[in-house]
Amino acid sequence: MKPKYEQLSSRKNNQSFICYEVVVPSFELLWHYHPEYELTYIIKGKGKRWVGDNFENFKEGDLVLLPPSLPHTWISDKKTSEPCSAIVIQFSQEFLAQLFQFSEMKSLEKLFMKAGCGLHFTMPKKNNFLLLLQKMLQSHELMKFTLLLEVLHKLSYHKSAPIASLQYKPLKGNENQQRINRVFLYVQKEFREKVSLQKAASLLHLSLSAFCKFFKRASGKTFSDYTNEIRIAHACHLLHETDKSINDIAYESGFESITYFNRVFLRKKKIRPGVYRKM
Repeated sequence: MKPKYEQLSSRKNNQSFICYEVVVPSFELLWHYHPEYELTYIIKGKGKRWVGDNFENFKEGDLVLLPPSLPHTWISDKKTSEPCSAIVIQFSQEFLAQLFQFSEMKSLEKLFMKAGCGLHFTMPKKNNFLLLLQKMLQSHELMKFTLLLEVLHKLSYHKSAPIASLQYKPLKGNENQQRINRVFLYVQKEFREKVSLQKAASLLHLSLSAFCKFFKRASGKTFSDYTNEIRIAHACHLLHETDKSINDIAYESGFESITYFNRVFLRKKKIRPGVYRKM
């Protein structure tokens, strides 16, 4: 699936950045990218967040900073009676370049140097970020600008982790981008069943050896490793949200044996599934 280019300039008018609230029945698959940085805070909703080659769970309070041109989307688990909502802030590289001219902005410059693969922020249960962002929505001009600086300043001191893999590079050329996205989408739709390397290669009309080389070059990881990451993300969701046995969760996530599931989970998460559930 080819990511859609999103044009934001029509929203900006004469503003140096934009801040708005999204309220929808559910977050639908809208795989897209744009040349601006984006800061997104999920107010209500849960499901899967897809950024580059990363596919993992999100819920209320999810806060991410995404760099320009990195494809992304949020997908709700299922439709609910309550609408989903998020606050989104978007600003250009030129806007940041002007800020970085001032020596007082060194901490912000370091923050954005780390954001090349996107950043997910671990927020404490009690924090004032939502109130701060809601205040931005209601403010005008200079106050909105000063609140943005306050938000970015606070984030520069918060714990964060990369989202997409360090090796991930969006492929140049629409054809190549469309081809690798076709494989990503196939895995994310079929990971609960038996994902076939042969089927993935046939989607791109490549031999097995040619496909493996193409996929490793495009994503920075092997096809099986990527598939296991998708499955482990789903397993983490079930461990957290359900009382199902670890054995059932392993099979529902696409693993053919509990032994292999435990081995992969330990390698990916550095702890065992039972310990993860207790934590």
